Amino acid sequence: MTSQIKLIVGLGNPGAEYAKTRHNAGAWYVEQLARWHNVSLREEPKFYGHTARILVEGQDVRLLIPNTYMNLSGKAVAALARFYQIEPQEMLVAHDELDLPPGIAKFKQGGGHGGHNGLKDIIAKMGNNKEFFRLRLGIGHPGAKELVAGFVLTKAPSSEQGLIDAALDEALRATDILFKQDMTKAMNRLHSFKAEKV
Repeated sequence: MTSQIKLIVGLGNPGAEYAKTRHNAGAWYVEQLARWHNVSLREEPKFYGHTARILVEGQDVRLLIPNTYMNLSGKAVAALARFYQIEPQEMLVAHDELDLPPGIAKFKQGGGHGGHNGLKDIIAKMGNNKEFFRLRLGIGHPGAKELVAGFVLTKAPSSEQGLIDAALDEALRATDILFKQDMTKAMNRLHSFKAEKV
């Protein structure tokens, strides 16, 4: 059973001031995926984001980075999914994850939004269907709930960024396995990985 993923979304906030902040980890993943496949993400106003198309193992896959702010991510995802008739379970959404430390990334299917505004809006705009796949990119937690908003909108120190980058690189390799083999093998590879502090 090869992958049924037809849309890969990378969540983040638009604009240069957010480009290197932790909240944009999902967008970094899709940017790297586009580079990996030698395609350019182009602005597509009707999908409220930057999009590209890649061919993986003979399968058409759309890439999307919403240009809306994080809490309106679903607007872009729903527009593209409706246009190409892509079901929630055919989507992979990459996002920053407070509950995982930097250097860890995990795939999962379904579940709640865990307070993540991007996921919350996608679930709402997809008719409350939560069955899409997620790529959770660990950024760590600041320790207190009231610190989260500031934490996700700042840059990680270089020691942590190095761990996040290593996990992103491993996630790209696991994505390759996802398309060439299946999600189970991709999960087995990615979930056994832990980036080491340099």
